[in-house]
Amino acid sequence: MLRYDDRVAVVTGAGRGLGRAYALLLAERGARVVVNDPGAGVRGDTVPGSPAADVVAEIEAAGGRAVVSTDSVATPEGGQTIVDTALARFGRLDIVVHNAGNVRYGSLRDLSYDDFEAVLDVHLRGAFHVVRPAFGVLADAGYGRVVLTSSIGGLYGNRNVANYAAAKAGILGLSNVVALEGADSGVQCNVIVPAAVTRLADGLDTSAYPPMGPELVAPAVGWLAHESCSVTGEIFVAVAGRVARAYLAETPGVYRPQWSVEQVGADIEAIRDTADSWILPTATGHTDHLKRSFARAMEAAE
Repeated sequence: MLRYDDRVAVVTGAGRGLGRAYALLLAERGARVVVNDPGAGVRGDTVPGSPAADVVAEIEAAGGRAVVSTDSVATPEGGQTIVDTALARFGRLDIVVHNAGNVRYGSLRDLSYDDFEAVLDVHLRGAFHVVRPAFGVLADAGYGRVVLTSSIGGLYGNRNVANYAAAKAGILGLSNVVALEGADSGVQCNVIVPAAVTRLADGLDTSAYPPMGPELVAPAVGWLAHESCSVTGEIFVAVAGRVARAYLAETPGVYRPQWSVEQVGADIEAIRDTADSWILPTATGHTDHLKRSFARAMEAAE
C-alpha cells in the first residue's frame, strides 16, 4: 500500500466533494492534512457552517491528524496563511493539492466583469497564491508534489463559462512552469482534470450518468501526490472510472519560405493534417518546438 507517513499535505477546497475525498484519502494513508475551505457556496459567497471543521473531525475520528484552515485562496495573504498553517502546525510541507473552485455562469454578452474576476481569483490566481509561497518551501526541502486542477472546460471550452474556461486553461501553463522550475529540486507538478457529481452539478440532469462519485477521482490524485509518482508536467483525466492522459500536439505543418493569404487557404488541409503529429514533453517542449520549426526552414534552404 502506498502511504504518506511523515508527509504534510495542503488540500484547498477540501470541505466538500472532490477536495474532501482527497483529504480523507491522504489522511487515511498517513498524511497530516491542512483542510482548507472557507465554507463558501458554489458562487463563492460565504455560507453558514464550517465544512473544513467537519472534515477534520472525520479525519480525527478515524485516528488521523488534520487542521482546519478557513483562509481564502483568492488573496495572496490567504495563500500565504494556508502554507504558514502547515508549517506552524506540522513543521513541514510536502504536498499541495489546489482544488478550490467556484462557478458563475453567464454568456459572453452578459457575463459581468465582477463574475469574470471572481472565478479567476479562486481557480487561477488562487493556484498561484498557494503555489508561490509553497514552492520555496518545497524546493528548499528538495521534495514536493503539486497537483493543480483544470477541467474539460479548460481543455475544450463550454458555453456560458468564459471565466471558468479561461481560468482552467491558465492552470495548464502554470503547472508547466512549476514542473520546469521544480525539476532540479525534486518538485513535481501535474494537472488533474476531474469529473464527479458534486454540488457543482446542482441543476443538471445527471440521471443518465454512470457512477461518478469523488472516490473515483481521488486515487489518481493520490498517486500524483505520492513520492512514487514518476511524471511531471502532465495532464490526467479522471471521469466515471476512466483515467487517461491528455496532451497537446502540433501537426508537422507546411513550410514555405514566403506565404500569401491565398496560399494559407490552399494549404489549410495539409496544415491541419494530424498524421505524424509532434507531442512535445514539458521538460523540452519550448526548445523542441523551436528546434523542429527551425529545422524545417534549414532543410528547405539546403
